[in-house]
Amino acid sequence: MLLVIVAYLLVGSTLSTAEIVTNAQKAAALQEQTQLRTDFTIGDVAWDGSNINCTINNTGKEIISDFKHMDVIVYSPSAGYQVYPYSSATEVVPGTWRIISKGQEIIHPSELDPGETYRILIEINGDAPAWFQITTGNGVYDSRLL
Repeated sequence: MLLVIVAYLLVGSTLSTAEIVTNAQKAAALQEQTQLRTDFTIGDVAWDGSNINCTINNTGKEIISDFKHMDVIVYSPSAGYQVYPYSSATEVVPGTWRIISKGQEIIHPSELDPGETYRILIEINGDAPAWFQITTGNGVYDSRLL
């Protein structure tokens, strides 16, 4: 009887471990597929002396909507690299970036659908930047020199 109980526990834990590994592999494959379908370009870059104003055009096949997990990395020779998080505030918050125009959205409000363009403003906190990069939550990025 003890041998049957031990065998039952062993088989149960082995099956449970196999299920966990399988689910992790599925999640990793799904994340990779999403990353492969995500793409965007930066356009119309303008530096006005205190802010970077540019457009983001979704050129991929995935909706970009997780703005809280998107970062802008700005490089200036005097300050080095600085990470600028997303701000949903409508007023100026130095050291952040925000969406200032969502264009002609009809479907999926507040989500950057494939083919749509948003205008963003990066509120520079410090000296004039030389370069910036926008990175999505799943690691897809684009960058521009200023």
